[in-house]
Amino acid sequence: MSAAGVGGAGAGGGYAGKFVVICGATASGKSALAVEVALWLQRERGLRCKVLAADAFQVYRGMDIGTAKPTVAERAGVEHGLIDLVEPSEAFTLEDWLTRAAAEIQACRGAGVVPIVVGGTHLYIKALLEGMFAGPGSDAGIRTRLGALDRRELRAMLEKADPAAALRLHGNDTRRTIRALEVYELTGRPMSEHQKQWGSGGGVRPDALLVALHWPVEELNRRINQRVRAMRSAGLVDEVRGLVERGVLGVQSGEALGYKQLVPIVSTALARGVWPPGQGEVDEAFERIKVQTRRFGKSQRTWLRQLGALAGCVNVQMGAGVDVGAIAGMALGVLRPDRC
Repeated sequence: MSAAGVGGAGAGGGYAGKFVVICGATASGKSALAVEVALWLQRERGLRCKVLAADAFQVYRGMDIGTAKPTVAERAGVEHGLIDLVEPSEAFTLEDWLTRAAAEIQACRGAGVVPIVVGGTHLYIKALLEGMFAGPGSDAGIRTRLGALDRRELRAMLEKADPAAALRLHGNDTRRTIRALEVYELTGRPMSEHQKQWGSGGGVRPDALLVALHWPVEELNRRINQRVRAMRSAGLVDEVRGLVERGVLGVQSGEALGYKQLVPIVSTALARGVWPPGQGEVDEAFERIKVQTRRFGKSQRTWLRQLGALAGCVNVQMGAGVDVGAIAGMALGVLRPDRC
């Protein structure tokens, strides 16, 4: 059967199948799976694909190792997009990503290319599938007042006002903590309550195939520890040194796991004119990265449960192998979701 006959390149060269969205926690293998699906579609159906990152930190140039940005070898010749968009000194919002993602998906489909969105920033994915939760407008007075408080005070306020948001947000995510408190003050209701109603229709948009990857907690934690060790071996400390020396890390990019833990010791070593930093300091920093990445994985699993509950989502239990052809077939419209 031709590609056109299975919802591939049809009249005018457009792609008539679904764009694929693969989500999962950090270290779940989602990027590798996206490349596998792309290679299968190329080999079996003659379709070009483009992998589009849904990652809040892979948008930053020069932040490669710590964000697990796919290397040239890992991309296996498959084109990638929505990475390396801005300098780390620049702010990059959900709205920015949605605008670029919509343009990329439209351009891909018009050119007969299959878009495969993949990432662990599940807020991006939820907004792409269901629209954006706008909430009330900002209030400069509230933001100024909250911005004058330290992180511990903000965290205590959030835990009292919106315990669900406190479980989801990292304790150092000041920007989103302030926004959650701002929404609570302006509406009298927690942001998490607003978000429960956001997209409460409960279904994936009809032109998308959502695939959620799930690992047993113990196995995922093992994979996270392994990834952090690999990042160290790949030269994450030196990557952070380059960013510090260039002075390009901004407030937002500086919150990225791995960078946040290493910047203080790298900065201190450079200021003292001693390189590399002490072995003990580096060891402790990487242990903190492991711990905090596992905590981040826990919050991602909360998002995954919400995404996995959407009607039409294909939930894949990892560990026993994934039927790549089945996922590709569902994107082309020739297989049912229960095939995978």
